[in-house]
Amino acid sequence: MEGNQQDLYSRYFPKKFSWGNKRTRIIILASILPATLIIGFWALYFAVLLGFFGDLPEQNELAAIQNPVASEVFSADGKLIGKYFVENRTNVTYKDISPQLVQALIATEDARFYDHAGVDNRSMMRVLVKSVILQDKSAGGGSTITQQLAKNLYPRQDYSILTMPVSKIREAVIARRLEKIYSKEEIITLYLNTVSFGESVYGIDVATERFFNTDPKNIKLEDAAVLVGMLKANTAYNPRRYPEKSQERRNVVLDQMVKYGYLSSEEADSLKKLPLKLDYRNITREDGPAPYFLQEAGLELKEWFLDNPGPDGKIYNLYTDGLKIHTTIDSRLQSYAEKAVKQHMKQLQKTFNQHWKNRKIWDEKDSGIVRAMKQSDRYKSLKTAGLSEEQILENFHQPVKMKIWSWEGEEEREMTPMDSIVYYQSFLQAGFLAMEPKTGYIRAWVGGYNHQQFKYDHVTSHRQVGSTFKPVVYAAALENGLEPCKFLPNEKVSYGSYKNWSPGNSDGKYGGFYSVMGGLTHSVNTVSAAIIMEMGVDKAYNFAKNFRFSGEIPRDPTLVLGTADLSLMDMAGAYSAFANQGKRAVPVYITRIEDAEGNVIAEFPFGKPDNFRVMTEMTAGLMTKMLISVVDSGTAQRLRYTYNLKGEIGGKTGTTQDQTDGWFMGITPGIVAGAWVGGEDRKVRFRSTSLGQGAATALPIYGLFMQQYYADSRFRKTQSDVFPTPGLSAMQSLDCNLYSEYNPEETAPDILELIKMLRKRQEEKGEWQETQQEDKLREKLDRKRERKDKWDQLLKRKNP
Repeated sequence: MEGNQQDLYSRYFPKKFSWGNKRTRIIILASILPATLIIGFWALYFAVLLGFFGDLPEQNELAAIQNPVASEVFSADGKLIGKYFVENRTNVTYKDISPQLVQALIATEDARFYDHAGVDNRSMMRVLVKSVILQDKSAGGGSTITQQLAKNLYPRQDYSILTMPVSKIREAVIARRLEKIYSKEEIITLYLNTVSFGESVYGIDVATERFFNTDPKNIKLEDAAVLVGMLKANTAYNPRRYPEKSQERRNVVLDQMVKYGYLSSEEADSLKKLPLKLDYRNITREDGPAPYFLQEAGLELKEWFLDNPGPDGKIYNLYTDGLKIHTTIDSRLQSYAEKAVKQHMKQLQKTFNQHWKNRKIWDEKDSGIVRAMKQSDRYKSLKTAGLSEEQILENFHQPVKMKIWSWEGEEEREMTPMDSIVYYQSFLQAGFLAMEPKTGYIRAWVGGYNHQQFKYDHVTSHRQVGSTFKPVVYAAALENGLEPCKFLPNEKVSYGSYKNWSPGNSDGKYGGFYSVMGGLTHSVNTVSAAIIMEMGVDKAYNFAKNFRFSGEIPRDPTLVLGTADLSLMDMAGAYSAFANQGKRAVPVYITRIEDAEGNVIAEFPFGKPDNFRVMTEMTAGLMTKMLISVVDSGTAQRLRYTYNLKGEIGGKTGTTQDQTDGWFMGITPGIVAGAWVGGEDRKVRFRSTSLGQGAATALPIYGLFMQQYYADSRFRKTQSDVFPTPGLSAMQSLDCNLYSEYNPEETAPDILELIKMLRKRQEEKGEWQETQQEDKLREKLDRKRERKDKWDQLLKRKNP
């Protein structure tokens, strides 16, 4: 005690000041100091009260307290899939908070909570002496829960050496005003909805979800103690980062509950023996299951809110109003889609890197690299700092240590910023979308595989669609009277009326004849060109315009080869018309919006009546059968033999020039889905068709997704679903071969009759081997037709 007196004396009376003996001076100091402190305190108190340190909130303001609350996004199956927020917070009511959680809070933070009116005088005296006068930082804050609430609602300002006393007085005044307005239960609720738990987490609802994947009502006592323990220092006692410290602090909270009679010693000892067990779940727009979807939905919602204000005329705020947004996304299908994209793209990138090994995709002067450099944060900061282009370029060539993302995980490397740009620009990208053809409900939306590294959404972005557009033109031709079994020559033709346009086949093979169905099945460009030229470009163009694509459609014959730049959203909508008996579904992904109290702001009814007819049911039925032929016998056969998919599946592959874009669109009676794969810059591509075609790059994503889809018990039975039959006569119009060496329509009737007779006889003998033997026989007969002298000899040998 004597040492402390000496310290006080030394502080207020320097050595050069000398009057009276030491004892006298101490007595004088002990008499003057309390009065000085009391006068100083009241002077400071009234200064705060009068607003010298800023206005204090009045009762009407305190009565209207409203925290910024995160808006939550829910999947169709009721799962939280993301949030929009300034502060990651969701408010709860008192009845939704576990009583034990409240008891743990009071025992630890404010044992006399129910006895004071906002300020605990005993604690305040301790603060005044130890924290303010003696500047003992370890003495504790002494603030009540209500004062802490005041501090959370009105954060402290910097008042230099008066910061601590002024802040304490302000919080005490606000706390007393709060106690006059709110009940104790309401103050507890406000506090728990306001307090920070670190990691940008605000409020008990988000905290229980983040660390224990539960809610405040159902949280276990031992877990509640962990969260209450974090309030002293949310970083130091973070259970994810510092589990041992967090567990020690948890046990302190349990001991406090014993001390104040909320828990028995036996119960506390039993709980303290339990290990700290987290169920950590961080739902953010970056890390959640549908980040690209949330990005697009957010833009749509903000636009909708501008056009649809609330009843009071106020524009809803997506980030602070605590809205509940219900979507069509199915959390399980979204998970399947994410997994399919990541599984395939990880392997495809390995193949791509090996394919380009010891070769350079990029030159630093390429427009794609220069554009990426100028879009980078480093470039913008250097430009703002006034550096010249030459100095910036030099900076981009200086090696630095950095963390880079790879499919194997985050790596630390030393490389130049320019090398890192080339590195990231060399990744293949992907997009995937799945929707119901009848309702247009989007069930899975994958705009990419890493939203943190690659922000661009490849569901809504426009890329050249290639042969996936052929079915639209083929449907137009059927609408205009073309028969599926009409045979067309596989000849490379130069069309003089269109600047000698001369489309070729990707495999470079020509000759023979394909039926219309065969031309689609094997994606034969020459046949497709012949179809649009025979029908007329204008008819094809006008038919395609009815689909209401978001991108421009070229008004020339290249339309049939998919030269239009369209999105996955566009193509899913178009293919829904084939699966939906000729009606194109309008994509829908938000079904209901509620305010923070659960009142419905807007509802978008099931089976939205915006679907519109683009073709007849007959044409749609014929097209589904032709698209099934693509999967059974054409360019998408690997869905059968690699992914072992059963049932009626139709689809179409697509590959653009130089393998820049790979596509696959697939349909079943219950779901339409599509995948795109390519580089963000069109220079990033495979050099060979075998590796870069849509069947190799995009189709596997669909295959992996559908494997999981059919493995799900909810959808397993849909494998037996079939598309509506277009009618007997229409089915008969599909009864033809896909390919013939000659044009069956021009073959002499007597030869056709002979073929039928020979086939019948060999079938009776069990010697007929399907189309392979028939094609060989046709080839022989065609050759013999030119050599009349040997015709009789052939007839004697084959038809004795």
